[in-house]
Amino acid sequence: MCGLVAIIEQSHRTTTEALRDQAQRMTNALSHRGPDRQSIWIDAGAGVALGHTRLAVIDLSTAGNQPMVSADGTMAIAYNGELYNAPQIRDELSALGRTFRGHSDTEVLLEGCSAWGVRECLSRADGMFAFALWDSQQRTMTLARDRLGEKPLYWGQLEGQWLIASELKALRAHPAWRGQLDPAALADYLRCRCIPAPLTIYRGFQKLPPAHLLEVRLNAKPRMSRYWEAATVAARGPIAIDDETAIDELERLLGDAVARRMVSDVPLGSFLSGGIDSSLVTTMMQMRAAAPVRTFSIGFRADAFNEAPFARAIATHLGTDHTELYVDPADAMELIPRLAEIYDEPFADASQIPTCLLAALTRQHVTVALSGDGGDELFGGYRRYQETDRAWARLNRMPKLGRRLAGFGLQAVGKALRDTPIGRSAAGSAWLPSTDRLEYWSSIATVADADAFYAYRGTQWRNANDVLRHTPESNGHESTATTLIGDFITRMQLADLTSYLPDDILTKVDRATMAVALEARVPLLDRRVVEFALGLPTRLKVRNTVGKWLLRQVLARHLPKNLFERPKAGFSVPLGSWLRGPLRPWAESLLDRRRLEVEGLLEPAIIVERWQQHLAGRRDWSAHLWTVLMLQAWLDRTHAARGSVLDRNNCVASYAAVHSISH
Repeated sequence: MCGLVAIIEQSHRTTTEALRDQAQRMTNALSHRGPDRQSIWIDAGAGVALGHTRLAVIDLSTAGNQPMVSADGTMAIAYNGELYNAPQIRDELSALGRTFRGHSDTEVLLEGCSAWGVRECLSRADGMFAFALWDSQQRTMTLARDRLGEKPLYWGQLEGQWLIASELKALRAHPAWRGQLDPAALADYLRCRCIPAPLTIYRGFQKLPPAHLLEVRLNAKPRMSRYWEAATVAARGPIAIDDETAIDELERLLGDAVARRMVSDVPLGSFLSGGIDSSLVTTMMQMRAAAPVRTFSIGFRADAFNEAPFARAIATHLGTDHTELYVDPADAMELIPRLAEIYDEPFADASQIPTCLLAALTRQHVTVALSGDGGDELFGGYRRYQETDRAWARLNRMPKLGRRLAGFGLQAVGKALRDTPIGRSAAGSAWLPSTDRLEYWSSIATVADADAFYAYRGTQWRNANDVLRHTPESNGHESTATTLIGDFITRMQLADLTSYLPDDILTKVDRATMAVALEARVPLLDRRVVEFALGLPTRLKVRNTVGKWLLRQVLARHLPKNLFERPKAGFSVPLGSWLRGPLRPWAESLLDRRRLEVEGLLEPAIIVERWQQHLAGRRDWSAHLWTVLMLQAWLDRTHAARGSVLDRNNCVASYAAVHSISH
C-alpha cells in the first residue's frame, strides 16, 4: 500500500526545480503510507510531477518501485492499491506480446492501460486502487478510484496547478496552500459524522467518488465519468437461484477472493472481532494456510462492548495464532489527540478509536491484514434495514396529507415546549416524549418517500440549523439508489454501499491502517462477490428478520453455530461513560461555551445543554457530542499545525460574511 501525489502545471510559471520541491513536500507528508521508499518523477516539458511513497508488499525488488514508466515510455503512473487478478491480466497481456520487468501488479496495471486504454483495463480489474496516470502522447492525466472506494483520492486547483493526493495533508503541504472551510461540507459532516464524496472540508477540493474516472487535460476543464455502478448491476436481478446453490456459489467465490488476498511477499494476518464477517474471512484463510493464521482482536473492560471472548473462542476452534489487546480510557486518551491528524478532516465514527488501536497492534506483527468489512451492506446485516422497512410500512398507511398535518402539529408542540419546565422534564422522563423526539417524529412524518425516510433516520444532527450559526443550503437527503429497484431493503443496502461504506467505514479503515503502514484487504468487496450479492433476492440475505442469512449458512459449514449466532454488537466503545468519566476534562475544554462563542461556527446553547444532560445521565448524547468534539479537535490540530490557520479573533466576522473560514 502506498501514497501518491500528482501536480499538473497550468500556469507555466513554475520552474522544474520548484515543481520538484512542491512534489517532494507533498510526498513527504504521506511517508506514513509508504515508509519503504520515496521517489519523484518529472515531465519537465509538460509541467507534470508524480510522487510516490511505497509500502512494499508485492515484488520487493526495485522493479516494483514507483512512479513507474511504461515499457514504451509514453505513460507514467503513481498507484496506491492491489490488483488481485494481476496474474490473469498479465497472461492476457503476455499473449499480446507485452513483456514485464518484474512481477508487481503496478506494472500489470500500467501495461494494461497502455494496451487497452484506462477504461477497458478497469473493466477487467478486480482490486482496490487509486492512481494518477500521465499519458505524454495525449497530454492527459487520468485519475481513477476503485469500485467501492477502498482507496482515497483527492484533487483540486490551486494557483494555476491541479493538485492530486491520497490524503488532504499532502495538499496542505504545498507551499502555496490556502484553504477555506466549505459550509456545505460542515453541514453534511454534522448530519453524517463524515464528509461524503465529492465534498471535502475545503471549498474547491474534492474526493474522487468511487468507480469514477477523471481526465485532466492541460488548459481544459476536467471531465469526470463513471465506469461501474452498483445500482445498474442490482437492477438486473434478482437472479433465480435455490438456497443450496447460492450457498455453494458464495463459498466458492469468497474462498477464491480470500486466496487472492493472501498473496503477499510480507507477513499477513486477519482482524478477528468474533462477528459473522471477520469469522468467515478468518475461517477461509485458515483453510488455505499452511500454518496458523495470525489473528488480532480488541477487548474492553465493559462487558456490554466486549467481544474479545467470542473472538478468542473462534480463534481457539480454528487454531489461529491469536493476539488481543484490552483497551481502557487511558489508551483512548493517548490516541485521541492524533485522530484529527490521522483522519485529515472532521470524522466522528467513534469506532475509529478501536480501529486505530487494532491497526497499531496488528502492525507490530504483520504488514497485511484481511478485514471483514462490507458484509452488512451486501448481505443485509444491519438491523436498521428490517426496522426501517417495518416502520415505513406502518407510516405509509397514513394518507400523505394526514402525515404532513400530524407532522406540523408535532413540530409546533415540540418547539413550544422546548424551553418550558414541561419540556425540560420530558428530556429525562421515560414516559413523556421529549421535545427532541416530538420534532424527530414530526420530521419523519413529512418525508416524501421511503428512500428519504431511510436517509433521514440515518443522520446524526438531523437539522444543521440547530448547530451551525450560518447554515448553507441543505444538500437534502438524496438517495443513491434507483427507482428501477422495487425492493426497499435492496435500495437501503445500495444507499449504504455507495455512501456510508466508502465515506465512513472504508475511510475509517484506510486511515487507521495506513497511519501505521498496515495494508488492509477486504475479501467481501471482491468484484465477483459484490456483483453476486447485488443480484441475490432479499430472501437469501434477510430471513425471519435476521440479516446475513447466506453468510451465516456458509460459516455454519465450518464453525459451530454457538460460536457466532448472537445479537450483532458492532465495533463500538463505551463512549458515553468515558465522556462522563476520564474523558470529561478533555471534552469540557472543547465544549466550553466561551470558546464556542469566540469561534462563531457553532451554536453554544444546544451543545452545552446536551452536554449537561449527558453528564447528568438524563440522555445519552455521546454520539452527537462526539461529532462536535471531533470537529473542535480538528480545528485545534489544523490551527496548531500551521500557526495562523485559524484566526479565532476574526472567526465570527469572517464566517458570517462569507460562510467560510480562511485557512
